[in-house]
This record gives sequence, structure tokens and C-alpha cells, in this order.
Amino acid sequence: MVGDGEAETGPLATSWHSNKFLNPARDGAVLPILHLNGYKIANPTVLARLPQEELESLFVGYGYKPYFVEGSDPETMHLLMAETLDAITAEIKAIQQEARSHGYQQRRQWPMIILRSPKGWTGPQEVDGKQMEGSWRSHQVPLAEMASNPEHIQLLEDWMKSYHPETLFDQNGKLIPELAELAPKGDRRMGANPHANGGLLLKDLELPDFREYAVEVTAPGTAIAESTRVLGQFLRDVMQQNQENRNFRVMSPDENNSNRLNSVLEVTNRVSTAEILATDDHIDPEGRVMEVLSEHMCQGWLEGYLLTGRHGFFSCYEAFIHIVDSMFNQHAKWLESCIDIPWRRSIASLNYLLTSHVWRQDHNGFSHQDPGFLDVVTNKKAKVVRVYLPPDANTLLSVADHCLRSRQYVNVIVAGKQPELQWLDMDAAIKHCTTGLGIWEWASNDKGSEPDVVMACAGDVPTLETLAAVDFLRCHLPEIKIRVVNVVDLMTLQPRSEHPHGLSDVDFDSIFTTDKPIIFAFHGYPWLIHRLTYRRTNHSNLHVRGYKEEGTTTTPFDMVVINDLDRFHLANDAIDRLPKFRNSGAYVKQLIRDKWVEHRQYIVTVGKDLPEVEDWKWGYYNHSAPKTPSSVSANSQDKPSSPSVEGAEGSARSDA
Repeated sequence: MVGDGEAETGPLATSWHSNKFLNPARDGAVLPILHLNGYKIANPTVLARLPQEELESLFVGYGYKPYFVEGSDPETMHLLMAETLDAITAEIKAIQQEARSHGYQQRRQWPMIILRSPKGWTGPQEVDGKQMEGSWRSHQVPLAEMASNPEHIQLLEDWMKSYHPETLFDQNGKLIPELAELAPKGDRRMGANPHANGGLLLKDLELPDFREYAVEVTAPGTAIAESTRVLGQFLRDVMQQNQENRNFRVMSPDENNSNRLNSVLEVTNRVSTAEILATDDHIDPEGRVMEVLSEHMCQGWLEGYLLTGRHGFFSCYEAFIHIVDSMFNQHAKWLESCIDIPWRRSIASLNYLLTSHVWRQDHNGFSHQDPGFLDVVTNKKAKVVRVYLPPDANTLLSVADHCLRSRQYVNVIVAGKQPELQWLDMDAAIKHCTTGLGIWEWASNDKGSEPDVVMACAGDVPTLETLAAVDFLRCHLPEIKIRVVNVVDLMTLQPRSEHPHGLSDVDFDSIFTTDKPIIFAFHGYPWLIHRLTYRRTNHSNLHVRGYKEEGTTTTPFDMVVINDLDRFHLANDAIDRLPKFRNSGAYVKQLIRDKWVEHRQYIVTVGKDLPEVEDWKWGYYNHSAPKTPSSVSANSQDKPSSPSVEGAEGSARSDA
């Protein structure tokens, strides 16, 4: 049922096109009823004022066969609606029967109803001498000032009695048996229909072992991979293994391939029941990838798919996921409200992959740079939201597997699609994702002593720049003691009293210290980290670098430079916060200033980043390979390293 006020919104206007994605050979059906009663809160509605011929042409153009049900006499309208519903039900069954008997042939016109009735139908005709029924006034409070206006009380009584309740209820207020008998029984009741309580129908996904898709990492920061392309191979096999159950779909606003998930198209296609040309790529009425250039439609499709007991995955450019902020809000509120309702079963989590993110917009520029969806998500209750920032492909695989298994959450994963350095082998990645954050011992040099500074990071590009800054500092200030902490589960930063994934204060203090400077490189807006950690002991020593609304079409490294997130800003911050290096660090600070000038001159002249940036790998500045982690024998050269992610002074675990 679509109100004519709601029909004026952009998402709903676009959603009429969903019929081009509906395959009667295998899908259900939707009967849209456009209810035109003429008014919004204070104004006439657009569609209600269209001439009938124009209105009919509009919906025929959308691909529907409109049936008009119009009038103001309730008894007449009741019979007309019943007759129309009977005719439409038969028509829908005929469309489905043909497709299911002979296979899908071509897109058919789906029936719809355009229902015209007066605004405030069967309410008071007039109130205080002003028209009420058939007027915008009936959208307001029809009868106000009830305590002080006896005329309004009488109007209300007359209004209620006009429905003749004495013919509907017995003397005890119970619905009379003849009417009660009309209601559907059992699962046919609206509230008891399992499709309205999708958790009753939910089947676990059959998931392949994500470890089999691991990128080989023999030493941290040397191998290169496109993380989301690796994820696409995993999702391909998720799709393949659940074809029989037909309970998994991928949604994307025309960005599936751009986001490097095109491996999915090896086992399915993009769905469309509109005209398909020979030149089209992987488009078929049977496809299970749903792409349309409307984030609203993708969100709405996925919500409906989850609510009816299935699973899905929504990939989107990070900057444009903001388009569905309010839809996310409503879904999150619904999830939270349902947690404590015992008869409502849990549904599969709503999983977002945000990529083409703020730090890698080499071609699109400022318009495609906004990491603020994380701020929106973290406003919701800890019961329902999870945010993950995997730094490489193996952590992304581990996080994705966890999210696809989870229930009753909104999971947000942010990961880049460009070729990037890989840090952890699969064993280490699993440990890291299980704890949510940890000390990267292979990048730190403070074990057995106290650090001078904690270099923390969350997000793939911030992780890269943090490790490059650590490499730079250890090269030019070899006496400095640095602890590197990576955060993959953002909610671990909150106290455990605020979020079930949060670290205890003891563990947080153990990892981040109680008195050492913390230089935190963050994927999003810096103040989000401060919001999550403001109660922590060492918050006063926390200095966060992140996106500061500086963007343009430029080189990848220049994007971090103009936002002060680059390795040289991070190194400079560390020196500034360590009085012991006030004198010896002066030469390093001078070198940093020279590097910024060199960078600017080079990109203006050559049009790409400095070789030391493009060619950087872990140990580059020190001109040495990464040290073999203590957990691996020094003579096992043929085995992948397994860097420790559990800090020397403690680790954190989460239960959900």
C-alpha cells in the first residue's frame, strides 16, 4: 500500500522499476496499491491531481496494468475492491503458471490498483464549520481541545457510533462469531505468516572454508593483492554452494565489477527481465546479482530479502552509502526493538561492504570522498551495530565469513579495492580478527621495555602510512621504542560497558599504556575515535589523524598528505610528543619538511608519487627485511611467517 504523499519521494518513485527484476518463473509477486486520497499534511499530492489518462499512461509506462477502484460509498467500494482483487489474483496466477510451465519468455505487465477515496474517509464531514472529510485538514488532529470543548466530544461520540459497534461486538466487547470467523487461520494470519517473521524460514548459508582463499604472506608488507577481488572469489563460491536453496543475493548500485567482486559472475548473472541485447554482459532473468543505480532500491531489496528469511551482501562506494542513512537508521531501530520480542526469530545480518573509499579516488576526486557513514552507524545501540576495518585481504576474508554467519546485526566492512600490501598470513589474520585489535609485534621494537610512543591505526591506508612512518622513524631515530597497534574491529575501542566487543579498561591500558603518547591514524573523521575512547585513562595523550575534508583528483599519496595522514606527518607527530628527541629529532624534522617539498615538486612535474612511496615495502627505509617473528623458527625459510597479534602485555576477546 503506497500513500500518494510517500509516492512523491525519490526512492519510491524509482522503486516502481522493481518489476523489471521480477521473474515469475521462480519469484513471488507484489501487488502495489497506490492510494490516492488527495492530500499530504497541508498540500495536495502530485499524483492525485493528474488527469486519469495521464496517470494511467504513467503506470503503463512503468510496466504495470492499472486497475482503478474509485468512490466514496463504503459498501459499493468494498464490493468493487473485492471483485478487483479476485480478478488480479487470477491474472497473477496465470502469469506465474505460464512462466513456470514454459519457462520465462518475456516481461509481462503486472497488475496494480489505483485506489481513490476521500481524505479522512468516514470521518466528520465538518468541524467548527470547516470541511474535514475530503480535505487536507483530516491529516491533522481532527478534533482538538477535547477537555475544554464539549461540542468536539459530541462530534467524537457521533463519529464512533456511526460505525455501529453494537452490530460488531457483543455486550462483553468481543467480536461477534460471524465476523471473527472471517479472519484467516493459523499461518495465514498476517502476524503469524512465516514470511513476515523471516527467522522462522532462515537457513544457515553453506559457506566454503575462507582459509582456502588466503593470500600467501611469507613476510609482512611484501606481497601485493587486491583485497576485494580476493573476497569476490569467496563470494562466488558462497553463491555457488547456495544455488539450490536460492537464499543468497548480492546487491550493488551498478558497482559489482568496479568493486572487484566480478568473480561472482562466474556462477550467476545480473538479473533483468527487461530487454536483453546480445552485447550485454552477464545479464539474464535467472541472475542473482541485483544491480540498479539506486542505493535506496538496493537497500530496500536487501531489507525485504532478509526480513523474509534469506541472506545478502550489499557493496557500495563509500561516499554514496550516505544516501541510505535514514533507511539504515530505521532497519537498525527495528532490529533493536525486536531483540527482546521472544516470538520474533532472528534474521540474517545486513552486511555492507564499503569500498572505492575516501583514500583511493585517483580519478573521481572530492565528490567521492566521505567516510562519514561510520559516524552514523556508531550512533546506534551496541546491540545491533558492528564496524570492521580489515587492513588486508586475509583479515577481510575472516571478517566477511564472520559477518555472513551472524544474525540480527548491521555489519559495516570498509576495505579498499586497489592493489595494496598484505600484512598477515591467514593464521595471524584469524587471531587478529578474533581479538579485534592487537599489538603487531613484528612491527614493534618495545618488547621487554616500555614504548616511547604507541603508533595505532585502523583502516588499510592508515595502516600502510603508520607502518611506513614506523619504518622511517626506526631508520632515522634507531633508539626510539615504538609499539604498533592495529584495530580491525572499531568497537573494541569502546569500554566493555558500552559495547560487548569493547576492551576492558585493564586490557586497553595494557595495550595503549596509561601515559605514553598515542598517534592514531584513522580511516574516517578523527573525532569518531575520540568519541569512542573519551573515557579511557590515556585519552588526553591520544592524537588522531584522519580525513579532514580535504580532497581532489590527485595521486594516492597526495590524498593522505593534504589530510595530514601521511607517514611524514605521523612521524613528525611522534617526534613532537617525545621531549627526549627535542634536539636529536630536529634533523629528522628537517628531513620531513624536505620530503613534503620533494613530494609536491615530484607530483606536479611527473604526475605520480615518489618512487620511495610507490616502491615502499616493510623495511624499505631501514634497507632490511622484516625480522622473523619469534613464533616462527629462524631456519624455517620455506614456511609462511605467523606474526604475533597478541601483545606482550595482554589481548582482548569478544563474544559476538
